[in-house]
Amino acid sequence: MWPPGWVWKGYERARPASPCVSARPAPAPTTDSAATRARLDRPAPDLIDAFQRTVDEGTVRLTRTWPSLLATGVVGGADVSLGVFAMYLVRRDTGNADLAALAFSIGFIALTLANSELFTENFLVPVAAVVARNASVGKLIKLWLGTFAANLAGAWVVTGLVMAGFSDLKPVAIQVAAHAAHQPLNDRTLANMVLAGAIITLMTWMERSTESVPAKIVAAVAAAFVLAAGPMGHVIVVSVEMFGAFHAGVAYPYVAWLGWVGLALIGNMAGGLGLVTLLRLLQVGKGVLKEEQEREPLEPREEPAEGTA
Repeated sequence: MWPPGWVWKGYERARPASPCVSARPAPAPTTDSAATRARLDRPAPDLIDAFQRTVDEGTVRLTRTWPSLLATGVVGGADVSLGVFAMYLVRRDTGNADLAALAFSIGFIALTLANSELFTENFLVPVAAVVARNASVGKLIKLWLGTFAANLAGAWVVTGLVMAGFSDLKPVAIQVAAHAAHQPLNDRTLANMVLAGAIITLMTWMERSTESVPAKIVAAVAAAFVLAAGPMGHVIVVSVEMFGAFHAGVAYPYVAWLGWVGLALIGNMAGGLGLVTLLRLLQVGKGVLKEEQEREPLEPREEPAEGTA
């Protein structure tokens, strides 16, 4: 005899379903599954590391004293001016604009290895720190204004020394600056300036994405070459070139230069902040941003547990 309630169905035994038993509800999501989704939503660990390094460096930049801020800006302008000096030399000796643009990268290599700083490099690093709530917008504006003025001061001094010591470079300096001096301030020029801001900010992000010095140098050389070969409307680089022409004796009105600088500031900031910084912050995601906002500035981070990165 089969046990009560069992019926023979071929080679299987099956208990008839009881009408009093309802279908079992689907299990509610567990904490483990929620944690799994959170891990899957996180960006790649390398991207998180790059963002964290960016936030930490931006916090340091925003807490500098005035002397430190201005000194860093002056040497940044001086470094770029040395790159323009190298560009003058190669263009004088070869007449090749592309080789001269490659020589210009010496200035950006100096920026990278000597921890100097350009105004346009601050479209990403300190902005990330402000978004992480490690500093105020007021400190960001202080950094922008101080670095911009110091870059121009350093560039003015070094280009004056170059023209005083190498008078045979004056015709080259005038030729190099001609593209900006005679360029109309129209929509095409603005588009060029937007791209210039995006290029320098992308270089900044690439350098924060690696701890390899050779990789940082590659990023610096690539960005410098494109800026100089374009030539692109980068507010500091072109100001350095125009300062060289001023010291060479060109009677170009400073008011016209200020008008060019004003448009370049708008274009560079639109390209750097809009095309790079904003998109990189979106790429990092809300979760990582929230973690940084809840962490004390420069507080050591916990190492992620095995398999949770």
